[in-house]
Amino acid sequence: MNSLGINKAPKDTRVVVAMSGGVDSSVTAALLHEEGYDVVGVTLQLYDHGAAINKAKACCAGQDIYDAKRVAEEKGFPHYVLNYESNFRDSVIDDFADSYLRGETPIPCVKCNQTVKFRDLLKVAHDLGADCMATGHYIKREFNPKTGQSELHRAYDGGKDQSYFLFATTQEQLDFLRFPLGGWAKDVTREHAKRLGLITADKPDSQDICFVPNGDYTKVVKKIRPEAEKAGDIVHVDGRIIGAHNGIIHYTIGQRKGLGIGGGVSENNEPLFVVKLNPADNQVIVGPKAALARDVIYLDQCNWLDSTIQNISVKLRSVSEPSSATLFITENGAEIHLDKPQYGISPGQAAVCYDGSRVLGGGWIVGTENKAIPLAA
Repeated sequence: MNSLGINKAPKDTRVVVAMSGGVDSSVTAALLHEEGYDVVGVTLQLYDHGAAINKAKACCAGQDIYDAKRVAEEKGFPHYVLNYESNFRDSVIDDFADSYLRGETPIPCVKCNQTVKFRDLLKVAHDLGADCMATGHYIKREFNPKTGQSELHRAYDGGKDQSYFLFATTQEQLDFLRFPLGGWAKDVTREHAKRLGLITADKPDSQDICFVPNGDYTKVVKKIRPEAEKAGDIVHVDGRIIGAHNGIIHYTIGQRKGLGIGGGVSENNEPLFVVKLNPADNQVIVGPKAALARDVIYLDQCNWLDSTIQNISVKLRSVSEPSSATLFITENGAEIHLDKPQYGISPGQAAVCYDGSRVLGGGWIVGTENKAIPLAA
């Protein structure tokens, strides 16, 4: 049994490595090649860098493709660039824009993993005769001998853990995937990159959505859906019209700043937050922080690696700490009942469920409520 859990010698084990051009995937490919595996690097060109939505540097375009190719050339393993622009636009970018028009807050990185990377790229890996596919994600895959199945666990480095973005990984995909970096901290990856002499050793981590540099998502949405900026009313939860907006795409659930509302609206001039977005009536609903409290979450399009556990912890945002909750599987999806109300939960985000460090699965948030206080407006 080799280090990837395959009953073959490394030289007889073909591994397709998804190479984005960053340090993590570069180290993954170079280390496996160093161990003697039959490594094949694959980079997906997700859009034409010159004709992209904007001209900023982004993953899987321009410089990153060049960097991935250089790493492969210098280490001596084959590397292929595949044009998946159409797939990426249909599955990720268009969905991103439409989600904002529906009053949601999308997570395109999850959609990209769910579709282009772990659906389309895995097919490429199979077509290339690979025994498995490896990525540079910080997450752990562990085999459970009692169940005979692979499990997904949070990474050793909690600050780099990417399990939230990979909740949609299916059991079939997980059996084929490998995550060599999940058991160590990011500084170890940098050390290996320098030892291996990789050109990506000091390359900074990407901080933005790859096609939305600098966080200006409204610019992207307006370019794809010019009708997105449509003026409407800002409405208090008590029914008063207290202001105007120039498009619900400029607002997200839980937002406090930049609402464009003057003082004197509420008692003691307490701050107002976006409580709900109503695309049907083109309204932004605002209210006090208490109006944001939610303890029931409704999910659809769920993916479960294990749906038998009720007492769970759940992450409702990638940067949030897990909250204790109870999971109920329903005919159309799932309900999550939080032990304590949480604030700023938005449709379009994911709810990812855990049993300790193990990822059970999750789904897309389509609605919320507060059992004690029904949602106003």
